[in-house]
Order: sequence, then structure tokens, then C-alpha cells
Amino acid sequence: MDAAQQEATARARELQRNWYGEPLGALFRKLIDDLGLNQARLAAVLGLSAPMLSQLMSGQRAKIGNPAVVQRVQLLQELASQVADGSVSAAEATERMDEIKKSQGGSVLSNTTHTTNSSGAPTVKRVVREIQSLLRSVAAAGDIIDAADTLAPSHPELAEFLRVYGAGRTSDAVAHYQSHQS
Repeated sequence: MDAAQQEATARARELQRNWYGEPLGALFRKLIDDLGLNQARLAAVLGLSAPMLSQLMSGQRAKIGNPAVVQRVQLLQELASQVADGSVSAAEATERMDEIKKSQGGSVLSNTTHTTNSSGAPTVKRVVREIQSLLRSVAAAGDIIDAADTLAPSHPELAEFLRVYGAGRTSDAVAHYQSHQS
């Protein structure tokens, strides 16, 4: 790889970090490890071709162009955390991955049974991820930051909301959400 290719790859990974919270190679490797997948199965669940998944992982491509695929990534991240905390079994995870694979990325704000806690209320992390998914399906992180910069002088709270949910990490958005609940 020559210097120009290395620079382009580094730039793509930095854009991925801004848009998705981390480079897609790291994010996809975590999903592969946490859910016991291989790259071909991950690509199939996400609705990507194997070469496209490889290009995203290696930094040859920066952005996932299809919002439905972005939503599937977020659903898989949530599923991986549920498997890790023991609330979903491996068999249930396989079934859920089949459901995720079939999802067309319709309504971002869904309220299915797996998005709620024992009291029937959506979990904070799920609500935050739905807000993030909705914002990120409308615009890229860089555009959201530009909009936040434009709003900041006259509407600093709205600017902060856009930055945190539109381009920030999920953990920061969860903290923001919790700090603004009465």
C-alpha cells in the first residue's frame, strides 16, 4: 500500500469513527466475535455483499450508504450486548439475527418486545440508539456537526443534542439522556 492509499484508509477510518463511534473494522470484528459469526454470515445478515463488508472493514470505503444496513448494525450491536449480559441465549440470538436479516429498516422507532425491560418500558440505551439511528439516517455526522455549529450561538441546547446524538458515542448519549430526565 502506498502513502496515498494509507492516507485515504486512515481518513476513511477517522470518518467511520465520527459516524459510527469506531472504525467499522473494529465494530464488525466485535460483532463477529460476540455473535459467533464469520464475515460471510455477517455480510448476509446486514444485507451487504462480502466484498463491500471487506472494503468497509479495511477502510477502502468509509460509509455505509444504506440506512437500513446502519439500522441492522445497531440492532446487531444491541443483540451482542444482550448475549454478553446473558439476557439472550445463543439460540435466541440466531433467531433474532434471522429477523434482523429480513428487516427492511422501516420505522426506526419500533416498540417490539425485545426493546423493553421487565416493566414494559423501552430501555434507555434502546431509546438513545433509536434517536441516533433516526438522526444518522437523515444526515452524516459531519453534516450534523455543521448544523450544530450553525445553531450553537442561538440555540446551544439544540446544538448539544445534535452533537451528542448525531455524532457522539452511545455511552455519551445515554449519559446526556439520563441527565435530562426529571
